[in-house]
Amino acid sequence: MNRIILILGICLILESCSLITVPYKITKATIKTTYNITKFTIKTTIGTGKIIYKIGKFTYVVVKAPFNVPLTHPEIRSIGGLPPKIAIKEGKVKNSPYVVMGKRYVPMSIEQAKHYRQIGYASWYGYETLRQKGGHMTADGELFDPKQLTAAHKYLPLPWYVKVTNLENHRSIIVRVNDRGPFVKGRIIDLTMEGAKRLGFYKKGVAKVLVESIVVKGG
Repeated sequence: MNRIILILGICLILESCSLITVPYKITKATIKTTYNITKFTIKTTIGTGKIIYKIGKFTYVVVKAPFNVPLTHPEIRSIGGLPPKIAIKEGKVKNSPYVVMGKRYVPMSIEQAKHYRQIGYASWYGYETLRQKGGHMTADGELFDPKQLTAAHKYLPLPWYVKVTNLENHRSIIVRVNDRGPFVKGRIIDLTMEGAKRLGFYKKGVAKVLVESIVVKGG
């Protein structure tokens, strides 16, 4: 008993970690369609490369970010108990707990994520790379590109694919979740500028959406 109290005390001292409870909905009513994903690797002349994923009409270009660029969310203090970039380098990000401004977030398990479905508000982000030469790194180590169909989510494993539907105009897209956020009360997902444009809320800034995990096969 004393040992448990000691561990909790250390946690509070090191990270002031107030645990965030699960404000998301797990339901069996996920999309029943299985989406096929294809993967292509392209190498450049300097030895680096990029991976291209395709799901139907949607394309996702994945490039590893240089480690000297900042995170899109520098307020992430630790991932899995490690400094963020060390955790990214060691591949310990997928659903590791992480700390933001003294709050500890615990992502879903893979099994939980398969049944994730939630209605809430989406926002968008994308000026980071316009202001910073060389770009920014997402929470799973990818180069952030506001023109890609990617997204930030607080609780889904990284990376993950979800269908996002704007409930105001019924437009839908599939996005690759590769980042953490949004850390703004009342918002459940952050899309890129491109995602917001495709869903029709770029100028408005926010929209009420339905976010659903999809079943992906291949790749």
